[in-house]
Amino acid sequence: MNKALSSTDILSKKYKLFDFDGKWYDAFDTPETSGVWFIWGNSGNGKTSFILELVKELSKFGRVLYNSLEEGTSHTMQNAWKRHRVHECGRKVQLICEDMQALDERLSRRKSPDIIVNDSWQYTNQTFQQYLAMKRKYPNKLFIFTSQADGKNPSGKSAVKVMYDASLKIWIEGFRAFSKGRYIGHNGGIYTIWDEGAQKYWGTTETK
Repeated sequence: MNKALSSTDILSKKYKLFDFDGKWYDAFDTPETSGVWFIWGNSGNGKTSFILELVKELSKFGRVLYNSLEEGTSHTMQNAWKRHRVHECGRKVQLICEDMQALDERLSRRKSPDIIVNDSWQYTNQTFQQYLAMKRKYPNKLFIFTSQADGKNPSGKSAVKVMYDASLKIWIEGFRAFSKGRYIGHNGGIYTIWDEGAQKYWGTTETK
């Protein structure tokens, strides 16, 4: 049985946080460096662009492993990699296409990356219980899952469960990312992915 924490214990506890600045801080504050983030949205709204920009930002704090389950190492992924200049991160960002068993074996190695992006949840073929087991096995790592959408919700019951379990939930629509989770920055949790596209979609520089 774990020890119960007093108010003094809680208030004095130290956390490892991402020291975001600029538009990342304005939208998402300073989230913990471990746990689970969940990003979902419909096609054509800027989800891939946001994820790759996020990967670049996170690479400032540690090594990022991008598990491209959906697109693999296809030409479209190569183009996206070039467009967002992810190569400028050097070996701090690595691209793989591995099932979750192989990923587990990779993460078990010494000095494995601490930030893992799985794109997408639907292609992991994991159950919610398998997801929880992996999360508990690696408590000091950050798992980021992308997801297909069904309307404005994640696609599939298990995806919805993961979304609710995540500490940072990010909905992508109209070239904007909206924080729906426990970390909301000073601007209300809005990150603009592409100014021109967002203005065309929303009609103004303000959100609906």
